[in-house]
Order: sequence, then structure tokens, then C-alpha cells
Amino acid sequence: MRTRFVAEVSSNHARSLERGLRFVDVAAEVGCAAVKFQQFKIDELFAPEALRANPALRRRREWELPEEFNADLARRAHAQGLEYSSTPFYLDAVGVLAPHVDFFKVASYQILWLDLLREVGRARKPVVLATGMATLDEVRGAVDAIVAGGAPELTLLHCVSLYPTLPEEANLAAIDTLRRTFDLPVGWSDHTVSPEVVQRAIGRWEAPLVEFHLDLDGAGEEYVAGHCWLPEEIAAVIAEPPSEQALSSEPQTCDGSGEKRPAAGEDHERRWRTDPSDGLRPLLETRRGLAAEEAA
Repeated sequence: MRTRFVAEVSSNHARSLERGLRFVDVAAEVGCAAVKFQQFKIDELFAPEALRANPALRRRREWELPEEFNADLARRAHAQGLEYSSTPFYLDAVGVLAPHVDFFKVASYQILWLDLLREVGRARKPVVLATGMATLDEVRGAVDAIVAGGAPELTLLHCVSLYPTLPEEANLAAIDTLRRTFDLPVGWSDHTVSPEVVQRAIGRWEAPLVEFHLDLDGAGEEYVAGHCWLPEEIAAVIAEPPSEQALSSEPQTCDGSGEKRPAAGEDHERRWRTDPSDGLRPLLETRRGLAAEEAA
């Protein structure tokens, strides 16, 4: 079965509908099966303590996708033969997105927020769940919540929540661990921008879905971080069948141990996950630390 590629636009749209539509067109041009956006509001994403401690987070209001863009973006995606998807980062976003998306994507940072996961499940659309930073028990809790909500279809994505991720940190063998543990399709969410890693995920580990971060021109907000692909780069990967090395059963550095656990560098990001008590980032313990620093 041919691997499906999903272009993650993230915040590279710059709140421009014209630029967002161009992302849809380019995703189709390079050979993707779907395009994905994010639906968040900064005041419903980060706790007040976090916004006070990190003024740069407040500037991310300029990255918010206007809710009304979804109808036009979905219409263009469908006209281009693509599925349209988005990640809801606040509870009401599920209802906003449901009329437009073909499937929901849940981000790794939201994996502990079971209320959101159940709400996504109740929308009765297929769901793709990223599992970066998570333990197997945390993934199990999320899977149970989505299934209990009633989602008709669930795909997991193995990923590492480092931006960018080094190839040797990819631990691609965890794709097989997740597949065997949950008996679900498991793909790869790429932050490496490495053709060899993506090919290995497809060839050796048989990922049915690959999500990657796309930028059009190097001008997107997130491109500077180093985890976004340009169109010509990802087009070459999508068009090229896996190499003999990618298919080989010989262990490679990017395969890792296969143990599904947080990578060493993910400790900080784990502390900045959404707290299930109120759906805001970071976790309450981290917020207490921020408040103490502010009071000092």
C-alpha cells in the first residue's frame, strides 16, 4: 500500500488566506494525500503564568488561523483531490472544524487532555494521534479516550518532539512497538528533514502515513527552527521509492531501541504539555515554578 503524505502547514500561513491556499496547491503539486492546519487561540492554549513569563508566546497571536478560513481551505483541498485536516487546541475548535475536516489530528502536547480526546472522538471522524514525548501508558490512556468517544478510525504517529530531531534520535523501531501494542496503523511524524529517515520509516517500518512540516519559501514563522521541508525537497522524497538501504533489515542508527519512551531531550517539552485540569499549557507543576520565579 502506498504511503500517504500529509503536509503540516502549522503556523507558516502568516494569517493570510492567499498564502494558506497556496500551501494547499503546493501540497497537491508535490504528491501529498492531505494538508493539515492548526486551530488555536493563544489565550486558550497557554496559562497566564506562561504568557507573563514568556512574552514571545504572546506574539504567537499573529500565528492564529482565523476560524473562517477553514471553509475556503477545505474547499480548495477537496478541489485538488486532497483530504483536509486540522488540529484542535481548544474544546470549541472541535465543533468549528468538524464540518470541514476529513480527519482530526491530535498533537503530542495534548495527549494528557482526555476531555479533548473524547470530544474529538465524539465528532465521529477518523483521528490521527501523535505520540511524541509519551510513554506507552500515556498513549494507552489517549487511545482509550478517543475510542470511548466513538471515533470510527484511529491512526497513531510515532514522533520525537524536538525541533529539529537528529536522525539518531528518531527511534523508528518504536513504530513497530506501537503497532504491536495497540494493533493500530502507525505512521511517522517527521521533524528530521532527512530523506533517509523518511525512506527508512516507509521501507523498513512500513509507515502507512508520513506527516511533515512544509514551508513554501523559507519565509514561514517556523522555518528558522530547522524542522520544515521546502517543496522541492519533499517532492523528491515522495516520488522516489525506498532504496535498498531503506528496506534492509540490518539495524541503522535511526532505528533506535524501539522502546516507546520520551527521548532524553524531550524532558523540557514534556513539562510544557497541556494540563488535563484546564486544557492549558504548561503542566500545573511547571506553572508553579514559573509563578515562584516571578515572585522572587
